[in-house]
Amino acid sequence: MRGAGYSGAGAIALWTGIVALFMLLNRALDLEVFFVLWLIGLLAVTVLIDTPYVQPRHLTRVKVVIAAGVAVFGYIVLMKVLEILAK
Repeated sequence: MRGAGYSGAGAIALWTGIVALFMLLNRALDLEVFFVLWLIGLLAVTVLIDTPYVQPRHLTRVKVVIAAGVAVFGYIVLMKVLEILAK
């Protein structure tokens, strides 16, 4: 099961690199967009490596990171809504 954790980390690193590269090429560096795209990649990789019957320790920790990421995503959405309403 250790291989799934390493391949998952490699997939996240590759996804993050691709997102960063395209943001640099587009000259649109926005930390909020980068965070949301990273979170989408993390969710996709977690769904792919999650096993239905056995849950490795590293996957439990990843799910804690996902929960914190969703909370930050909610905060970002709330700030954007308040920004729109303030105009």
